[in-house]
Amino acid sequence: MGGKTTCMGVDAALTMTLILLTATLAMADDDTPVPADQSQVNTWLNNNVKPYTERQGTLDPALATAEAGQTVIKVMKDGSGQFKTITDAVNSIPADNTKRVIVYIGGGEYNEKITIPRNKPFVTFYGSPTNMPTLTFAGTSQKYGTVNSATVIAESDYFMAANVIIKNSSPRPDGKMVGAQAVALRVSGNKSALYNCRLIGFQDTLCDDKGNHFFKDCFIEGTVDFIWGSGKSLYLNTALHVLGDNGLTVITAQARDSASDDTGYSFVHCNITGTGSGAYLGRAWRTNPMVVYAYTSISEVINPAGWSDDNHPERDSTVFYGEYKCSGPGSSAAGRVKYTKHLTDEQIKPFLSLGYIQGSKWLLPPPNPKV
Repeated sequence: MGGKTTCMGVDAALTMTLILLTATLAMADDDTPVPADQSQVNTWLNNNVKPYTERQGTLDPALATAEAGQTVIKVMKDGSGQFKTITDAVNSIPADNTKRVIVYIGGGEYNEKITIPRNKPFVTFYGSPTNMPTLTFAGTSQKYGTVNSATVIAESDYFMAANVIIKNSSPRPDGKMVGAQAVALRVSGNKSALYNCRLIGFQDTLCDDKGNHFFKDCFIEGTVDFIWGSGKSLYLNTALHVLGDNGLTVITAQARDSASDDTGYSFVHCNITGTGSGAYLGRAWRTNPMVVYAYTSISEVINPAGWSDDNHPERDSTVFYGEYKCSGPGSSAAGRVKYTKHLTDEQIKPFLSLGYIQGSKWLLPPPNPKV
């Protein structure tokens, strides 16, 4: 009996060691910072975001199960796939599905208003990187309300998109017409990732609504508040293109309402370009926005002040607007508003790792489906 007890003790100790090791590995993935050298970013991603087959025991269990049972359905405008429209493909996915469904979308333009409902998790939109499909619709706030004006509304968890152009084709707001806001994409589910996607619009292009999100190698274009909402998101190696004119131009309107809310946007190794001048990196649309730019190239399109309190000076003490080792003519600290946070090496750490979005539990590389 003594020997048996000892054996059980050894097994228990070994089990505990493995659990701690697994936890440590997961933590290491989450805590390894994005390198300062942009040329090392892809290597960093490959080392820290491995395929699900190499992540047994560290991924969310439901996600591991979903990936192991993934299926591919094909949308082709010429009828050579199972579906001609993306809407029909999404409708074919059963409610409460437990398997990853990759919707392969052939080249061409799809004029549809698409919703992935909350009860359909594990959906991927995938286009060929050499023949990216365009998903477009002309929805406006006047007709649908701002959050529901989006061409693509992804309400479900574990949504992914790769090599897809998502566009709102409504006309550019003239500053006079009421309800001209027009969203291209709304991401409202948790644990969502976009790779090499182009998001095209004017005002309110991307509603980064809520949940943990990851954007890499994307292109996001707009005029006013073209990235907005209450998401907690890491944007990596992504182009932010401002369409400037004589009116107000703003990249972010992050919607954190309290310092205790766990939301914010971190832009790392991004590239800010555009037309016109005087654009703001962010405005205090709500009381406690949190936005950080690190290692980002900032062109002269950005106002020397950098940030706007949206004519609410009382928010100067509640915003969290940070910059760290950015470059380019628009990055100068000289003209920045006094409430800009010029972050230290220690202060920037939480914003540079996958831990910011708890990525080791759910973030996967883009798929490469066989079709």
